[in-house]
Amino acid sequence: MKLVIEHDGSRTALPIAPSGLRIGRALDNDVHLADSRVSRHHCRVEPAAGGARVVDLGSANGLLINGERTRDGFIGPGDELRLGSALLSLELDAAAPEEEALRTELGDVDGAALALRALAESARATARTPAIELDELVDRAVAALRAERGFLVLRADRDPSRVRELGTERATAAEGEEVHLVAARAFDRSDLRGAVPERLSSAVLERVLERGQPLHSLDAARDARLSATASTDELGLRSLLAVPIRAGAEVVGVLQVDHRMQSGAFEASDVELLGAFAALVELLLVRAADERRTVEARGRVRELAARLDAVGHDLGDDDTLAVAEPARTREYPTIVGRSLAMREVFDRLDRIVDCELPVYVHGESGTGKELVARAIHEHGSRKGTAFVSENCAALPDSLLESELFGHAKGAFTGADRSKKGLLEQADGGTLFLDEIGDMSPEMQKKLLRVLQEGELRPVGSSQRVKVDVRLVSASHRDLERLVSEGAFREDLYYRINVLELRLPPLRERPEDVPLLARALLERAAHQMHRPTPALAPAALERLCRHGWPGNVRELENEMRRAVVLGSEIVRAEDLSTGIGVAIADEAPAPSAKGFRGDLPAVLADFERRAIEAALARHDGNKSRAADDLGLSRFALQRKLDKYAEQDGSTEDPGS
Repeated sequence: MKLVIEHDGSRTALPIAPSGLRIGRALDNDVHLADSRVSRHHCRVEPAAGGARVVDLGSANGLLINGERTRDGFIGPGDELRLGSALLSLELDAAAPEEEALRTELGDVDGAALALRALAESARATARTPAIELDELVDRAVAALRAERGFLVLRADRDPSRVRELGTERATAAEGEEVHLVAARAFDRSDLRGAVPERLSSAVLERVLERGQPLHSLDAARDARLSATASTDELGLRSLLAVPIRAGAEVVGVLQVDHRMQSGAFEASDVELLGAFAALVELLLVRAADERRTVEARGRVRELAARLDAVGHDLGDDDTLAVAEPARTREYPTIVGRSLAMREVFDRLDRIVDCELPVYVHGESGTGKELVARAIHEHGSRKGTAFVSENCAALPDSLLESELFGHAKGAFTGADRSKKGLLEQADGGTLFLDEIGDMSPEMQKKLLRVLQEGELRPVGSSQRVKVDVRLVSASHRDLERLVSEGAFREDLYYRINVLELRLPPLRERPEDVPLLARALLERAAHQMHRPTPALAPAALERLCRHGWPGNVRELENEMRRAVVLGSEIVRAEDLSTGIGVAIADEAPAPSAKGFRGDLPAVLADFERRAIEAALARHDGNKSRAADDLGLSRFALQRKLDKYAEQDGSTEDPGS
C-alpha cells in the first residue's frame, strides 16, 4: 500500500513502511511539506488492516479527513486526508504485468531485481531499434530507481540539431553556460518540459558538468555541497542523484533523478544503475549523430544526381522515371511525388512546418490530407509530442463535444469516470481536425472560443483547462463558399485558415502515378506478407490513362486488389474493369507494343495530345477544356507554358 501526496503541482507515491511515515514541515520528516499550515511534525501514517491509521503529533491545525476535523483517524481507499494545501490518499499496490510475470517465475522479487530487469529491457530496446526516444529512456530510468522526476540535460554545443529535433527548453549551467533540457519526465510519464527549466538546480549541473563525477545526495537541503546555493533550497529538493553523460573523455550532459518529498530515496548502488542508463543515452546520441551524417551524405548524393540529370545524364535503369529536381533541405518520405504540382506542395510545406500558426489543408477526398498533417507535425518544432486526429463528420454533435473537450464524471448517462478530451490530450502537440466543414454551427462556436482563449471547459465541469495546441484542419468542401452561404462561421474560417495548403487531385499530376503505384504496391505486399509483384507495361499504361476520381485512396485500393489477385507480374487484365479504358477518340492512347521503358516520354506525349484534342473540341476555350480534362484552368495553363518552352516558342499552344 502506498501513500499518494499531491502538493504544489506535483504528485508522488510512497510505500508505507511498517514503522509508518512521519509528515510535517521540518526537514527530518519522511514526507516534507513546505506549507505554513502544516506543523513541523504534524502526523504519522501507520499501516493498518484495510487502510492506514493517522496519528496526530500535536499539530496546530489537526487533521481533515473527508472534510471532517479530527485528531486521530483512519483512511482507506477512496478517503482523503488534507494537510494545508496537500491532499493525501491511499493507493493499493498493483504490480505491473512484467513484475507479476517475474514474481511467477522467480517467486518474490525485490526492487533491485526489478531495476535490473528494467535496465536490461532498455538495453535490448536500444540495441534492437533506433526508434526508442530519449524521453522513453528517461521514463525507464525514473521507474527503475523509483524516482519522482527525471531530467536529461545536454551542453548547447553538443549535437544541437538533434537537440532541436527533440523540442527542448533552455537552462543555465555553470558560469552562464547554456544547456538544453532535452527531457523532463514525471514518474507518471507526463512531460514536464513546459515549466521545468527554472526548477533545475544550477549547483547540481555545475558540479556534474565541470567535475564529471556523479552526485548523490540523501537530503539536498542539508547537503553541505549544495545547501549554500539558493536554487537547491528554493526547489525543495530532498533525494537527488545525477550522473555525467560522456562523449569519449568529454562530459556533454547530465542525467538526473530526484525526489522532493522523501529523503534517502536512492542508495549508493543506484549510482551505478543510473550510470548504466546514462551509457544508453550516450549510445543513442552517437547513433543519432551517425544517422544525421548519413542523411547529409545522401542529400549531397541526391543533389549531385539532380545536377547530372539536369544536363542530360541518365542515372537510372531504362524503366526509371528520371526527373531532375532541385536539392531539398527537407525530405518527406511518406509523401510520394515528383510532379511540378507536388514540388509546389513540398515547397509550401518547407515554409509551413517551422512556424506555429494554424494550417488549413484542402483538397478532394483521397488526396492524403491526414498524411500531410502528420508531416507538418513530424517535421516541425512539436516533433516528439502528441499528434491527435479526429474526423468531425464521423460523430454527432453530442459525442464530438465530449471527444474534443472531454467530460467530468457523471456529466451524462454512462460517464462513470472523467475523461480527457482530444484537445487536452494534444496539449503541447498538434490536433488534426479532418472534415471540419461538416462541423455544426454550435460546435464551430465552441471551438472558436477555445482557439481564442486557449482554454476549454470539459462537459459537465466548472473547471477550465489551459491548452496549447497547433491546429491543422482539413476539408474536401469549399469552406469559402460555405462561409458565403452562412453554413460556416466567417470568424472561425479566418482563425483556422492562417496558412493554406492545397493538395492537387491525382488527375492533375499523372506523372506521379507510376511512382505511387509502385510504392503502394510494395506497401500492400508488405502488409500481406507477400513478395512485391512487378507491374507489366500494359498495366502501368492503363493506370496512367485512368482519371482516378477517388485519387490516391482509389489507387491504393487498386494496388491491394492487384496483390491479392495478381501473380508475380500484375498484368492489365488483373486490374479492375474500367481502369484506363475510357479514352477520347481524338487522343488515342500510346500503344504498349514495342514499349521499351521510356515511360516519361509516353506519358508526356499522351498528355499533350489529350490537351490539344480538348482545346480543339472547345474552340480554344481554356476554361471549358480544363473542365473537360478534370484540371483547373491554372493547371492547364501551366502545362501549356511547359510545352511552349519545350518547343522553343513563345506562342501559347492554346491561343
